[in-house]
Amino acid sequence: MAKQISNRARAFTLIGTIITQFALGSVYTWSLFNAKLADKLSEPVSQVAFAFGIMSLALAVASSLSGKMQERFGVRKVTIGAGILLGVSLLLTANASNLIMLYVFGGFLIGFADGTGYLLTLSNCVKFFPNHKGLASACAIGAYGLGSLGFKFINMYLLTHVSLAYTFEIWGAIAMTMVIIGGLMMTDAPNQQVSATSTATVRDFSLAEAVRCPQYWMLALVFLTVCMSGLYVIGVAKDIGQELVHLSLADAASAVAIIAVANLGGRLVLGILSDKMARAKVVAIALAICLAGVCALLFAHLNINMFYFAIACIAFCFGGTITVFPSLISDFFGLNNLAKNYGLIYLGFGIGSFIGSVVASMFGGFFATFYLMFGLLIVSLVIALTIKMPQVQAPQVDLNMAHAA
Repeated sequence: MAKQISNRARAFTLIGTIITQFALGSVYTWSLFNAKLADKLSEPVSQVAFAFGIMSLALAVASSLSGKMQERFGVRKVTIGAGILLGVSLLLTANASNLIMLYVFGGFLIGFADGTGYLLTLSNCVKFFPNHKGLASACAIGAYGLGSLGFKFINMYLLTHVSLAYTFEIWGAIAMTMVIIGGLMMTDAPNQQVSATSTATVRDFSLAEAVRCPQYWMLALVFLTVCMSGLYVIGVAKDIGQELVHLSLADAASAVAIIAVANLGGRLVLGILSDKMARAKVVAIALAICLAGVCALLFAHLNINMFYFAIACIAFCFGGTITVFPSLISDFFGLNNLAKNYGLIYLGFGIGSFIGSVVASMFGGFFATFYLMFGLLIVSLVIALTIKMPQVQAPQVDLNMAHAA
């Protein structure tokens, strides 16, 4: 009976996580709203678009805190709370009348709600599938990516048929309902029992223990590199196509679809592959593919095909690496503290989203960031190929107890 309940809980948690992640992924349709919000607030698009940067940073910060929230309240309550906050935040954004309100409601609150639910539900789902962590991550993060695609059509339809405010309200109602339903289906994953005879890590690292390991910061650098590269190129792909390759608006805009397909392909292919070979080597493969894309942008004669190849490589790496990384962190530092250990590293998502744009604005455009990406990718590739598991002390055996036995 216990096994049946456990299997039922695992199945319902997986389904609930997929539903929740699909709804949370909807925040990546934000660019659809920039122009209309700019008109409404009589502000430049660039000022309005900054709300997404705030959202990304708030998402990363909330993700880093979600593990402690789960410890205190449990995955179900925190997820439902995140869903309610997401719905309320979108409702408040619908009524924002100036930039400050937009930054608070549409940036900070939406990002905090999304981040709270994202990493918490992902980590909890992965813990239910210790032997198929890569596949579980692929299902959850793949749903997050599909959510941005699915809600793109929903929100585009709403924007063409109803007012901007009403679009935000309907979006909020749909997303909130899905997250609440998903949260009600979830159960907190049990702590994994670690065998003393295991050849893998023999105990779970607390966050305080993990941050004292050089491997933790090496992996954090790899994650930041991938996030900076992927988020920067995804954000300016259309502009790269028009300014560097001199493509038409239609051809440059096609980059968005190519990125979406490559991103999803990376999540599925590398997520599944990570259950069949060492995850650090899977990340190395992803980094090598990304490096090929960056080299194409820097050193190749860019035409439409080379441009599409380059952005596809970078998007494939980005999608695949963020799928594999939760399982990789659990390999190195254990499953039971995954939300906290991965949460701090996940700050690299928010930090990386800023670094690429800041470097480009300070040092002369696309190529400054491309060269930074090139250097960091080489360092990260070396790390992925050479990194070793952190050393842990073998459990002490009480000799008196052993003799008594």
